[in-house]
Amino acid sequence: MTFAEAVVIAIVEGLTEFLPVSSTGHMIIAQKFLGTPDDDFTKLFTVGIQFGAIIAVLVLYWNRFLKPVRDKDFAFYGKLIVGVIPAIVLGLLFAKKIDALLESVFTVAVALIIGGIVLLFIDNLFKRPKVTRVENMTYWQALIIGFWQCLAMIPGTSRSAASIIGGMQQSLDRKSAAEFSFFLAVPTMAAATGYKLLKGYESLSVDNLTLFLVGNLVAFVVAMLAIKFFIGYLQKHGFKLFGYYRIALGLLLLVLMWLGYLQSNDVA
Repeated sequence: MTFAEAVVIAIVEGLTEFLPVSSTGHMIIAQKFLGTPDDDFTKLFTVGIQFGAIIAVLVLYWNRFLKPVRDKDFAFYGKLIVGVIPAIVLGLLFAKKIDALLESVFTVAVALIIGGIVLLFIDNLFKRPKVTRVENMTYWQALIIGFWQCLAMIPGTSRSAASIIGGMQQSLDRKSAAEFSFFLAVPTMAAATGYKLLKGYESLSVDNLTLFLVGNLVAFVVAMLAIKFFIGYLQKHGFKLFGYYRIALGLLLLVLMWLGYLQSNDVA
């Protein structure tokens, strides 16, 4: 992986991690077009730069994460733990299948289209939210959203989209659903990234470590900007733009595969 490829992939990660458009899908696409080698370091890098995105959430919402400590009310952390359990359990059980799916551009394209169609109608499906603050969620709602999040194990689905849709299905309003998706990303992505680093740290040579650190820094800065944009846009306009974008991108990928410009190991 070159320095330029690392920066581009990190920008893609930062832009798409918290938008409902699938960061994994976009990074797979970026790698295909850049011609980045599919070696051990690349696989580690695309997961490891999520640390930068995690830190962006912690910086932007530092008060929300520290308030339970000041108030000595740890229910907020309890709900995050409950919400991340499904992803940890299913991730460990199906790790090999998930890794295989990451190589399939066809899977990404189909998941983008299906998710896009859902986003076109989600605002009409859940018109009467009852929960307007994350702190008012129940543990049961957090667990159900955690199971929704597991749909993102299919590349192209989007962890953000799955958890936000799950939040709205559990009667959260758009802002609260998006914020809980951000908060839930911290333990979920930390677990996934930590697991990947433990398995693949040997690929971090001195040169690769520099790329890894630069990638995390770029992902951090870009994710900060993306989160701020998304919350503001979402409250005013809803999800339709993201739905149309996903459908258009998914169809484009299918056309490029049909024309032979992209190859996909159809392992789905």
